[in-house]
Amino acid sequence: MTNFLVKTIANAGALAVAVWLLDNITLTGDSTGKEIGTLLLVALIFGLVNVLVKPLVQLLSLPLLILTLGLFTLVVNALMLLLTSWLADQVDLSFHVEGFWTAVLGGLIISVVSWALNVVLPDGD
Repeated sequence: MTNFLVKTIANAGALAVAVWLLDNITLTGDSTGKEIGTLLLVALIFGLVNVLVKPLVQLLSLPLLILTLGLFTLVVNALMLLLTSWLADQVDLSFHVEGFWTAVLGGLIISVVSWALNVVLPDGD
């Protein structure tokens, strides 16, 4: 359970960095508390998408992953971020990613920041 919370907090931090760095990834709220709550809910959705959908997409795109020596992973990450944006819109969360190339750059930022935060944050059972 602690590991789940650490990963969710790392995802929320990575999403916050992407929102901060990229103008076309937006997160709006009436107050800072509401924005943090929205960010945590979006991080949960992003985590679920990465656990449930991403392995299937990677398996189906395995020939492209091999052909591009793994660079197609950037496209897969972008699609997962766009799916998270769509799902957040469906549950009326104020998180939006505008465009594929923004999603590619956002996915790259989120991957790097999430990796760095997972290195720094404690790993629980």
